[in-house]
Amino acid sequence: MKSSWRWFSLLLPTAPLGFAAANVEAQTYPAKAVRMIVPFAPGGNTDIIARVYASKMAEIIGQQIFIDNRGGAGGTIGTELAAKAAPDGYTILMVSAGHTINPAMAKKLPYDSIKDFAPIGVIADVPTAFVVHPSLPAKNLKEFIAIAKARPGDIFYSTAGRGTVGHLSAELLNSTAKIKLTAVHYKGSGPSMIDLVAGHVQMQFPSMPAAVQYTRTGRLRMIAQTGEQRSSAAPDIPTMQEQGLKGFVVSSGFAMFAPAGTPRPIADRIHSAMVKALNDPAVKESLAKQGAEVVASTPEQHDKFNRTEIAKWIKVAREAGIQPE
Repeated sequence: MKSSWRWFSLLLPTAPLGFAAANVEAQTYPAKAVRMIVPFAPGGNTDIIARVYASKMAEIIGQQIFIDNRGGAGGTIGTELAAKAAPDGYTILMVSAGHTINPAMAKKLPYDSIKDFAPIGVIADVPTAFVVHPSLPAKNLKEFIAIAKARPGDIFYSTAGRGTVGHLSAELLNSTAKIKLTAVHYKGSGPSMIDLVAGHVQMQFPSMPAAVQYTRTGRLRMIAQTGEQRSSAAPDIPTMQEQGLKGFVVSSGFAMFAPAGTPRPIADRIHSAMVKALNDPAVKESLAKQGAEVVASTPEQHDKFNRTEIAKWIKVAREAGIQPE
């Protein structure tokens, strides 16, 4: 028994020593350039938003942050690379809503979307709108649901592709409103919007910036917005919840992760730099031009958001009969 206690006593100091070592590392972090993996090709929303605040973050931490675009497979290639990177703070990951949707759409991912990552914070949110072609007489959500119930399967919605926010938003509407809308998938948001404006389909859930440019000219009609609160881009349009669909909240959140196992003091340094960058007026203005509203959440809020969104989209996909591929 004495030998067991001696062995245990030798182990006790290791935890404080490990924490102390992490604190020392945090004080000297970063000692070199930091890689930010963006799991999409250059030029898309995720890439643009990453570059906007990464440049300011680099000023704050005093080291270069270089963007490493690793697109492909719906973001899973770059995300896997980040999951397998050394947890030392020198690799961070920028994700979009696809990070929380992919577990619902893929039979098997090469990583665990929760366990393999340390949440740093939700950076920004791009609100989503619910728009219809003017040929559909609905002026609000109640009128739309009444029309949809009278025409099951006869109202078509366009999406930027299978498994996108727009796709699962419409399926969430199907399940919560007890209606039947029919999906038409396109290869990208551009073609899907063109056919909606032309009247070949009747509705869509696009990003708020994409919606506003057509609703202001009367080419589309905005029925609702899907955030917790009204967006400043459309302050007169009520949310889905305000119009009676409690719990219908869709968020296109952009967030930052580090590999799991990254020491908390280092993760906290990254988070602190992120918040300072997002509070910079020039960064806020640049993000607003992309239709993004700053969130700057805590790691704990990010962790809760990540888990909640993953569970929500898995439930929506299963109820819609969407088979993982």
